[in-house]
Amino acid sequence: MLQSVQGLSYAIVLCDDIDRMKAFYRQVFSFPVDSESPTSLAFRAGGVLLALRKRERDYDGRGGGAESPGVQLAFLVEPEEVEPCYRQLVEAGVPILDSPADQPRGHRTVYFSDPEGNVLEVYAEI
Repeated sequence: MLQSVQGLSYAIVLCDDIDRMKAFYRQVFSFPVDSESPTSLAFRAGGVLLALRKRERDYDGRGGGAESPGVQLAFLVEPEEVEPCYRQLVEAGVPILDSPADQPRGHRTVYFSDPEGNVLEVYAEI
């Protein structure tokens, strides 16, 4: 099925409060902006477009919130960058879900959340 699909090029996070989410993602990440409208913002995140889009369509559903996050996004860094990223997040007042830790799958991770409760992860392969 869908054998012609060869990769992921575009990830979209659906948002209830698009302005708050735009401000958060701009504060946390230094990705260049690819495009922006009043209801969306897309960053060039390496080989993937990372977009925020306001929930406007009938099939967009409702936000997940902290009890039921709608998505988890993982951002790869070098192993020595996990701790500095963690400190920067703490200094910026970003909610930390799980402090830096080595995982059995061979990653060092720190988990945090965006304003709408989506889980974000900075990780390194160790």
